[in-house]
Amino acid sequence: MTVDHDAIPEGDRTPAPEVSTAALVGYAAAAVGLVGWFLFGLLVQRQGFVDSVGESAGAGFALLLAVSVIGTVRRNGR
Repeated sequence: MTVDHDAIPEGDRTPAPEVSTAALVGYAAAAVGLVGWFLFGLLVQRQGFVDSVGESAGAGFALLLAVSVIGTVRRNGR
């Protein structure tokens, strides 16, 4: 399903909220941490490329899950 943006009147459009600096710093720290975790597994533990990618991808998905749960809790006010 697509949305025809030309059909929405100009006054009814709401701009997307800006991303805070703290969120951008958090995203950057998570990215650096995941790359560091990948390199640690690959170079220090010598566990292989595929295992290192899988381990860092799993850590990334766990971070995404945590962010999703925290966002849901904050949005619902509980």
